[in-house]
Amino acid sequence: MYYLIGIVGLVFLDQLTKIQIENNFFIGDSLAIIQDFFHITYVQNRGIAFGIFQGKINLISVFTVIAIIGIIYYFLKTFKKSSFLEKLAYMLIISGAIGNMIDRIFRGYVVDMIDFRGIWSFVFNMADVYINIGVAVILLDMFIKAKKDLKEKK
Repeated sequence: MYYLIGIVGLVFLDQLTKIQIENNFFIGDSLAIIQDFFHITYVQNRGIAFGIFQGKINLISVFTVIAIIGIIYYFLKTFKKSSFLEKLAYMLIISGAIGNMIDRIFRGYVVDMIDFRGIWSFVFNMADVYINIGVAVILLDMFIKAKKDLKEKK
């Protein structure tokens, strides 16, 4: 139940940030938070990560729905035996996937706004942050389990 509340809360936060951007910025507007490093920039992404597959929103949406269903199924099937880190990771990934899917269905594009110019040229959003942190947490959990297994074998 806590994870469901977490997913709803994270999706709400993601959508709230996107609504604020759409209500207060025009496409391409940018607000420097840290000059030449971190900006809030309004971009409409009609593709997927890093802007690939631009204009293929219907195809992307079908594959995204299938992926979300698969991830949720796996999460529910393995829930009882999953570690806290795994549960947290899947909560983040599911939240991010749902947040971006809402954009694709209701807007026809994904609202991006987080712009670290000093690091790379891609603009992303909170849902993307959730997904990336979730993947990092899964990798961390796998590393911890592998290290524990090595200790137990010695």
